[in-house]
Amino acid sequence: MTTYILDQKDRPMRDLRISVIDRCNFRCSYCMPAEVFGDDYAFMPEDKLLSFDEIVRLVEIFARFGVEKIRLTGGEPLMRKNLHDLIARIKEVDGITDIALTTNAVFLVRQAANLKASGLDRVNISLDAIEDEVFQRTNGRGIKTKPVLKGIEAARDAGLEIKVNMVVKRGMNESQIVPMARYFKKTGDTLRFIEFMDVGNHNGWNMYEVVSKKEIIELIDAEMPLVPLAPNYFGEVADRFRYSDSNAEIGVISSVTEAFCSSCTRVRLSADGKLFTCLFATHGYDLKEMLSENQSNADITAYLYEIWTGRKDQYSVDRAKYNKKRRDKIEMSYIGG
Repeated sequence: MTTYILDQKDRPMRDLRISVIDRCNFRCSYCMPAEVFGDDYAFMPEDKLLSFDEIVRLVEIFARFGVEKIRLTGGEPLMRKNLHDLIARIKEVDGITDIALTTNAVFLVRQAANLKASGLDRVNISLDAIEDEVFQRTNGRGIKTKPVLKGIEAARDAGLEIKVNMVVKRGMNESQIVPMARYFKKTGDTLRFIEFMDVGNHNGWNMYEVVSKKEIIELIDAEMPLVPLAPNYFGEVADRFRYSDSNAEIGVISSVTEAFCSSCTRVRLSADGKLFTCLFATHGYDLKEMLSENQSNADITAYLYEIWTGRKDQYSVDRAKYNKKRRDKIEMSYIGG
């Protein structure tokens, strides 16, 4: 039986984002900068990660609260062995209608078909530039665009729905806004631009480096006129636009300049089983400890009810207030974005 619950701002719980691993093969400066996450960085040992059994058990509990959508994240989630097995098991959970994956796509060439066959519906693929020289700088590993573009092709061939995500940071890759729009307008894949956000404590965020939604839209619209579109559903994070001469779409996620906290339906689970009610949270709730203590589903359900019904998070709305006083936040690579 589904029990729908609301937080303190009348927001339902609909989306669960699960980080399955904290490791990544990229070192993007806004997420996992190489100077912090170096070769000697201590990532989680395998026995600290939530097991597939634990993840499925938690998904079953969340589904009873009305969670319908699952997104698997990382790190790079495709570095977790046998991820397709987890997807197949989540697909069988009553109430789950959509399973998505956020990935840099490098491993999709080998895995896309198997992931689709296991029940994966969608992929969000991170690509911050279409020109090799810029992309090599942004990913921190000197990787060219070809492996990512091949991964996108593999996802398309497998029948997966595709969205391409570009984090835009002034001084890093704003020169790629229009070239990326041109490229994906031709392929027909939905491209989403993400304002550079102050997630975590190590990406050196400052407001000057934020390229706003207004700037992004104006740059594209000057060459390829855009038509605004209505949201697909309550809580959609991207403002949608269609090219006037095409069915191809773009979106802009503007959590810095136009906060959308009022419609946030997302809850996040770290790779070691801590629950976070906001991308910018300072602390989490340890569900893995409850699982390891063999607490009942009823006990975990009651705990989740208490957490969500007490939720008041609206960091993006309150950002200016927090900027006046340092506020430690969980790292994006740990929480999964």
